[in-house]
Amino acid sequence: MFWGILLAAIIILGASSSRCRPDSTLPADTDLKLLPGFHATVIAELGRSTPRHIVVTKEGDVYVKLDRLQNGKGILFLREKGDGTYQTISSFGDYRGTGIALKNGYLYASSDVAIYRYKLNDKDEVVDPEHPETIVQGLLDRHEHTSKSIILDDAGNLYTNIGAYSNDCQVQDRVAGSPGRRPCPILDSAGGIWQFKADQSNQTYGNGTRYATGLRNVVGLDWNTATNTLWVMQHGRDQFFENYPNLYSQEQGNELPAECLYELHNGSNCGWPYIYWDQFQHKKILNPEYGGDGKMTAEPDAQDPVVAFPGHLAPNGLLFYTGKQFPDKYRNGAFIVFHGSWNRQPEEKGYDVQFVPFSGNKPTADPVVFADNFAGENPIPTPNSAKHRPCGIAQGPDGSLFVTDDQGGTIYKITYTGK
Repeated sequence: MFWGILLAAIIILGASSSRCRPDSTLPADTDLKLLPGFHATVIAELGRSTPRHIVVTKEGDVYVKLDRLQNGKGILFLREKGDGTYQTISSFGDYRGTGIALKNGYLYASSDVAIYRYKLNDKDEVVDPEHPETIVQGLLDRHEHTSKSIILDDAGNLYTNIGAYSNDCQVQDRVAGSPGRRPCPILDSAGGIWQFKADQSNQTYGNGTRYATGLRNVVGLDWNTATNTLWVMQHGRDQFFENYPNLYSQEQGNELPAECLYELHNGSNCGWPYIYWDQFQHKKILNPEYGGDGKMTAEPDAQDPVVAFPGHLAPNGLLFYTGKQFPDKYRNGAFIVFHGSWNRQPEEKGYDVQFVPFSGNKPTADPVVFADNFAGENPIPTPNSAKHRPCGIAQGPDGSLFVTDDQGGTIYKITYTGK
């Protein structure tokens, strides 16, 4: 009886202790399935605070942007405890959101309408967390595709996504048969990437440049230092089968349009809302709202993607790997984090991290699934039933990868051991 009571007490105490827990009692893969030689550990469990994008400092500390405030704060600062797990040292920022970045002695973070920055000390700790500098304000927030992902280049520029508040710029959004508007009025302030100065306060649209257009929504983006260019993953449009069953089967609706990886330059046009990329026909196809029939090509001025993935995987994270821990074939390759999407019934896919090897700006092989089984149950009936939904990705100073999960609140660290 005594030993039974003692065991029960230990279990209860263990379950109610810190949300950051060691992985030594778990299987090496922590339920994830990884390519051979890689090892994943759970470094933190943040509950329902929905960690989105993440950055890791040169000291190995972690800043996480939350989409749901935790005790009124939207940024967490985590530090390793000595046992492989991380604990929250501080929290700050009274706004929710997705974007976070480190550059030139500052931490940048975004809400859905603004971008802020915080001065760092020589250990990359925020000096004055209660008084951030407002870098950009007044960005469009129309309750769909609201997240403002951010990245900076080495020339003093900051880039942010402003997602389109529409499926395909119809007169009546998401209504079968409603025509698309041409020109699309949304593109003047959304549906693209805007460039601002990284060190100028209180900028608005008038100070910025529409760097790229024709992008319905971008959550995952990265500055590729090998090509010195901006790369983004676009979320494609929805409802081909639901709204146009005479043109698309349910299987086609699940697979189309492709989720696309683009290399961007100033003035890039990726074609939304007029066209989409069909990965089976390997060409741009006119959207049905603009007279397309699933085969008709159009908009030759829209650029082609570099890599095309199946539809409705919801790419939320993008990272070009520059570390030295992983084998050489991973150097300068792209890791893409797929969040999973609602518009793929009943064939849910995604909920994984995929990898594409690159040489310069060209892929050298097809994508492979690098880390899988985040969602748990297979197949997944709906996104809400997934156990974990991977979202953000960052590289640590030792070349390891950190991946967030905004459904279960878990943060994973992936290392290469060769075993």
